[in-house]
Amino acid sequence: MHVDLTDLRLFLNVAEAGTITGGAQATHMTLASASERIRGMEQDLGTPLLLRERRGVTVTPAGRTLLHHARQVLRQVERMQGELGDFGSGFRGHVRMLCNTSAISEHLPKVLCGFLAAHAGISIDLQERSSDEIVDALRNDVCDLGIVSDSVALHGLAHYLFRADPLCLVVPQGHRLAGRRALSLAEIADEQFVGLAEGSALHEHLAQHARRLGKRLSYRIRLRGLESLCRVVGHGIGVGIVPQAAAVRYGRTARIKRVPLSDPWATRNLVLCMRSLQELPQHVQLLVRHVLGQPARAARAAKRESPQQASGWA
Repeated sequence: MHVDLTDLRLFLNVAEAGTITGGAQATHMTLASASERIRGMEQDLGTPLLLRERRGVTVTPAGRTLLHHARQVLRQVERMQGELGDFGSGFRGHVRMLCNTSAISEHLPKVLCGFLAAHAGISIDLQERSSDEIVDALRNDVCDLGIVSDSVALHGLAHYLFRADPLCLVVPQGHRLAGRRALSLAEIADEQFVGLAEGSALHEHLAQHARRLGKRLSYRIRLRGLESLCRVVGHGIGVGIVPQAAAVRYGRTARIKRVPLSDPWATRNLVLCMRSLQELPQHVQLLVRHVLGQPARAARAAKRESPQQASGWA
């Protein structure tokens, strides 16, 4: 079977996008060229790599085997490029990173802007997912890094403390619940809520905990961002559950009050996760050290890390 790095990158992008069109766009290739390359790989191998369906493609068993090796090869190439970058004009590479709602909206923008400004040769594909989806993606080698709530099972992953990130209830000023010292989800589940759009990581997280109570939260409106959510709450439309960092940031301008949540799952930390720090390409390790903000300790941790490590660098 004759394949090159472009074939491997294309096939990986198609599998992640779920369509040949999406994979072609991610590889900066025309649809016709992408389809021809994939057909060529299938002809060389003598078996289908993809099942073409009406709404996209599904990877066959042979395709999953190719996918596994493609990821290994491309990661090794990125590692080589990163290490050789030490001798040239600097690090180069691409980082695939998945984060939950709080990390992507409240904590990461400033951190990543500083990193990208300092490293012109490195790009980051940042996407929002729920914490459960992120740890599954890491274990299946779909992404390089993830930032998740420490409430999910992290076995088999190296993980390090990133930020404290408790969730809290936000209510309008003067609301009957504004003076409460703490509340559980069970106590507020029948309230009218203002929330994030369906499919957002925080929305799915809250829906999951409501289902465990036998409840389904009632939303008057769902919005795309935490700032909009807080402002609508401030106008008396309903109550909301947001990361405490967002409640503090928008509290005065949105005219809201925050009330701590007493549920154990609401008292959480965000952790930066990966399969293994030592196995990451150099440019990804560089991002890890920047995100955690402690280069010297990061370097020492990389030498002694085991996949089951559960300590932070804080």
